[in-house]
Amino acid sequence: MKISGLTAADVAQIAEIEKLCFTDPWSEKSIEEELSNPLARYFVLREGEAVTGYVGTRVIDDVCEITNVAVRPDKRRQGFADTLLNALLEGLRGVKYVNLEVRESNAPARALYEKHGFKICGRRRNYYEKPREDAILYTLCTEDK
Repeated sequence: MKISGLTAADVAQIAEIEKLCFTDPWSEKSIEEELSNPLARYFVLREGEAVTGYVGTRVIDDVCEITNVAVRPDKRRQGFADTLLNALLEGLRGVKYVNLEVRESNAPARALYEKHGFKICGRRRNYYEKPREDAILYTLCTEDK
């Protein structure tokens, strides 16, 4: 296993994982645009040339917004999301806050975030579609860790 940044060679595999994991996946074009986005930072977990999972973020000043966390369905429950989140939190420099939203019903993801010290800070009603569902907002103050 190896974690590194997003490359052009990863785009198609990440788009595939998006389709497997989300009802409203990012397009291949949207992921490709992240390569030239100065605010985007990705942590990509690989087994050889195969992308197993990734965390996508946007960093503005001292705030990091997690845009996506995904692991191939056949690789779940093996600690890969935990490994990715650890790499993200260890790799952030100058960031005071990490924010994200997650489907209310996504108990495994919520447990992962809470394990890493994220706290619920709000709710966005009917944020998600397919199916319609609230988003639970989490934040982590890195200075508290």
